[in-house]
Amino acid sequence: MEGIFGNLNTWFVLAQVLGVITIIFEFASYQIKDKTKYFRTTGIGSFFWMTMFFSIGMATGMATQISLMVAASYSTIRNLVFWRIFQKNTPKSKELGLNFLLVMIGVALIAGTLAVINSPPEVRWLHILGMIAALSFVIGQYLPGVHYVRITVTLYAIAVFFTQTPINILYGDFRWNIMGMAIETAKIVSVIVFYIRYSKNPKQSSLQFAKP
Repeated sequence: MEGIFGNLNTWFVLAQVLGVITIIFEFASYQIKDKTKYFRTTGIGSFFWMTMFFSIGMATGMATQISLMVAASYSTIRNLVFWRIFQKNTPKSKELGLNFLLVMIGVALIAGTLAVINSPPEVRWLHILGMIAALSFVIGQYLPGVHYVRITVTLYAIAVFFTQTPINILYGDFRWNIMGMAIETAKIVSVIVFYIRYSKNPKQSSLQFAKP
């Protein structure tokens, strides 16, 4: 028994370490204006996010973490592909990026619809809002300028709070994902810090929604 609990604790501690690393990358990514660097940073963060869920699964059981690992893998692939697309920045890569974006929207729509269908009826409307926020974020990441991604990630992070925490209590499950809440909080705080830093730097040019 001691060996089993020792192994469980090791995976649990590793999950917390990976969660902290994820927070660092998530916070750093929304301090970056350049799209190429942003997607590279958040893509690496998503990879650590995926491994965090894997570690939690090893500690508590994979069955409860599979859907989260799939979502994190989807995020990792999406961000790293967009990184390469923005890095090349050619007409062909932009066309590929638009097609890839449409595929990613389709995947997110299917996954979101399944999540809505399988959610408790009394809180289904919150899951619908979560799906809309997630789709908006996927699109907002790709749009030019610095505002869209920060506006949509803030809405997405707020939606995650409502769809992952209060809902549990509504149908009798009192588990709280503290690390997940910390990761979403890091996104919101990073956006706030970004605008505070920018507003206090008079040498910076005015922020625009899109490049001329």
